[in-house]
Amino acid sequence: MRVPTIWALTTGEAGMRSQVLGLCERLGFAFAEKRIRLRAPWRWLPGHLCPFPLRGLAADGDALSPPWPDLIVSCGRRSTAASIAIRRVSGGRTLTVHLQNPRTPPDRFDLVIAHPHDGISGSNVMLTETTIHRVTPEKLAEARAHFADRLASLSQPRLAVLLGGRTRHGGFSAPDIARFIASLAAYRAQGYSVMITPSRRTETALTEAVAARFHDDPQLWLWDGAGDNPYFGMLALADRILVTADSTSMASEALATGKSVDLFSFAGLGPRHRAFAQRLAEQGYAYLPTDPAAIGDSRPETKPPPDAGALAARRVAAMLERHMTAIG
Repeated sequence: MRVPTIWALTTGEAGMRSQVLGLCERLGFAFAEKRIRLRAPWRWLPGHLCPFPLRGLAADGDALSPPWPDLIVSCGRRSTAASIAIRRVSGGRTLTVHLQNPRTPPDRFDLVIAHPHDGISGSNVMLTETTIHRVTPEKLAEARAHFADRLASLSQPRLAVLLGGRTRHGGFSAPDIARFIASLAAYRAQGYSVMITPSRRTETALTEAVAARFHDDPQLWLWDGAGDNPYFGMLALADRILVTADSTSMASEALATGKSVDLFSFAGLGPRHRAFAQRLAEQGYAYLPTDPAAIGDSRPETKPPPDAGALAARRVAAMLERHMTAIG
């Protein structure tokens, strides 16, 4: 069997790229990353309703042209139109796998990998408890070695805090910020040093409040954006991890470390964020306290979920092997 050609297709968002690249890396073949943008009005339409979608690609994205690949792995609603179109124009020689709810009929793809709270089903739909990601033991070991000296002043046990932020439903309210500050103070009272990395969506009001409250505490470290992003290093060096519940990707990456994970909810979460967090808590994979600041001397331990990337890679690899044998 010849080596398959594979495209990793997204519109460039970090969380979506992480999922697609994570699955492609698990497959073990070389692949090409394609980052596209759709022009108006194509970007506003569901993927299956876009007329001539390949004509709607913006010039500042990657070009999509023959020879078409054997497999496309896509993620994100705005990537669906191109994936559906290539599957059609290739005459079925291109397999298409879409990650997350495509917001379009799942039968337009060969496989959709989504979550239980997405509310979709079908013979070609695979449901995983967490998102696919790029966290592996090897990458954590590398990050541990790289960042050990930089974070050596923080005593153990260490808490890594992964901050998301504003969604289309809103952000952190003033009471949320107060609860978050109180929660960090509770961890400190329990003996944790704290290392925090914000994201592009983290609101300035939140980071400023944290900096003001803990400005004289050498055991709370807030990354200021200088130097290498310590995200993987924090995952590797943490004894426990706190994640804001707006990011399924960050929560899934935290869970992949095998360490206990706490979730923090806030006003700007949408229904899907809340459903994802609640299901993780119900399954015992993460801890979702109603009042993070009111916890006593200890917090419950959590267990790691099944490895979504490994499960998905096995299914896609088997599907791809059958496909390659059939097309020759």
